[in-house]
Amino acid sequence: MAWIEAKLIAEVILDGFDRHYRLFRATTGQARRRFERADWADGQRAARERIGFYDKRVSETVAVLRREFHLRKAQDRLWQRVKIEYSRLLPRHHQPELAETFYNSVFCRLFERHYYNNAYIFVWPMLSTEHLEAEVPIFRPYYPARDGYARVLWTILGDLDFSAPFRDRRQDVRHLMRALRGRFPTQRARFQNFQLAVLTTPFFRNKAAYVIGKAINGADQIPFVMPILNDGSGQLYVDTLLVGSDELSNIFSFARAYFMVDTAVPAAVVDFLRPLMPRKSKAELYTAIGLQKFGKAEFYRDFLKHLRYSSDQFVVAPGIRGMVMSVFTLPSFPFVFKVIKDRFTPPKEISREQVIAKYLLVKQHDRVGRMADSWEYSHVAFPRERFSDDLIAMLREECADSIAMDGDQVIVKHLYIERRLSPLNLYLGSADADEIAHAAKEYGDAIKELAAANIFPGDFLFKNFGVTRQGRVVFYDYDEICYLTECNFRAIPPAPFPEMEMADEPWYTAGPKDVFPEEFETFLLTEPRFRAAFRALHADLFDPAWWQARQAAIETGQVVDIFPYPPERRFVQRPGGHSCDPDLLALPATWNPSGAWPQVGLASASRGTSAIHQDEE
Repeated sequence: MAWIEAKLIAEVILDGFDRHYRLFRATTGQARRRFERADWADGQRAARERIGFYDKRVSETVAVLRREFHLRKAQDRLWQRVKIEYSRLLPRHHQPELAETFYNSVFCRLFERHYYNNAYIFVWPMLSTEHLEAEVPIFRPYYPARDGYARVLWTILGDLDFSAPFRDRRQDVRHLMRALRGRFPTQRARFQNFQLAVLTTPFFRNKAAYVIGKAINGADQIPFVMPILNDGSGQLYVDTLLVGSDELSNIFSFARAYFMVDTAVPAAVVDFLRPLMPRKSKAELYTAIGLQKFGKAEFYRDFLKHLRYSSDQFVVAPGIRGMVMSVFTLPSFPFVFKVIKDRFTPPKEISREQVIAKYLLVKQHDRVGRMADSWEYSHVAFPRERFSDDLIAMLREECADSIAMDGDQVIVKHLYIERRLSPLNLYLGSADADEIAHAAKEYGDAIKELAAANIFPGDFLFKNFGVTRQGRVVFYDYDEICYLTECNFRAIPPAPFPEMEMADEPWYTAGPKDVFPEEFETFLLTEPRFRAAFRALHADLFDPAWWQARQAAIETGQVVDIFPYPPERRFVQRPGGHSCDPDLLALPATWNPSGAWPQVGLASASRGTSAIHQDEE
């Protein structure tokens, strides 16, 4: 009977998803062990491999369906029944929203886009995850009014249950109490109902474990993050305390790698995070914790809603047109849509397949806060009436192979969607002196941090870098990127004759991988104020020896610390040892965690607090 076949197909698809999430959690769950052992190379490998898990499981599931079932055309009522049977399997599932997305991916791999509607797939979710809870609570409550801040902070660190020891947990508590001064309630009359709620699972990324929580005082919720680092010898320490939505949002930036967060119920974790970062969408939060496929599905739902409640037209994106990508945007929507051109403008010598590979490289690499993440889509339908005539003309001229007209729709066969930034060249055109100096620092910092992550942008033109709302410079044009270690950094040899320096052609030859850093200043820094500011801060970038030193560090396996917060916010800074004021918050000399606990409030905190650095993205 048809319903039996539909039920069997639904079970095969859900089995495929369950296998995916088991493997996903197995890899994610090992992040704690890698952190405790300071095994950074294995962490980077796992992060790259995990991104490919989803597509592999979809391919495996499609292969099983084709092998075990006589699959008919999608218009057959069987597939509408399959969706119903699949829905019946989800009410008790811990990841129903992810399972729905997996179903969509399998169906879309089997059938053509004419059936991508809610009759056959989950264009809109069937189940709400608003009150979905894990069997084990996802956060722990702590009560400073009852136990005192010192005891609470000591307990929070202990409850993390790391197998590696803290180097000096007493000092960590002192640092945290000093940082809390002036940000959380200090008088008992003001915090009788005050509590700290801390997620039980740290968020692992690169060389840090981020402990995320919120201070709850009545209706107010104050986010906070405690980054914990491993000193390389197997001892842990709290590096800083970040407080507020802006600082938490920067940790979750779209230009950073995905977290490793082991959770049976991701919806509960996202629901915990959403009030703490009101500018972040659900799509962005799911993506940040490594569930980018669901993030992509949720983003598309947000996009459909936006189209319904807006009327402006898609237009050609402002700025200098690229040689590889055609870019358009919707002014009321803060993202850009990038389509690979049919032919690339000379001197570009790269294939379409190579461009796709470059974007995948960025997806899998540590983006260190300097490369914008993107969502990749196929066969996206846009309403024709919302496209400006100039945009249609551009797409027909540059991307005819990637678009199709289907009635009142424009179908884009393959595109990337990224957060819209202000191109650096346009930003500098209207910047004042202070903004130019800041942009020069950020531009150089971006290049250096990418180099530390073994990325060479290839094309340093300002049009390939964007400026975020907070003034952070981010790279977003990937067709020429390569690993830094693949480049050959050379000094320009002396000219055999002085007059050769004035010739139109260089007197030296250059191989395909040769890079001459001395040329950067001549070809890039044409604006005098920008050049002066850049040279004052980043003159080392013109020296081949600087680049060669970075290559040598990478080849010896060094993983450079690149923090998603300002270095001056750190409790302990290296090199140079302790940077904190020795007059720290004074705990009694007799204070002993294993003995009696003093009721230490924040009113006795040491003098001074460091300023909150706000750089939310």
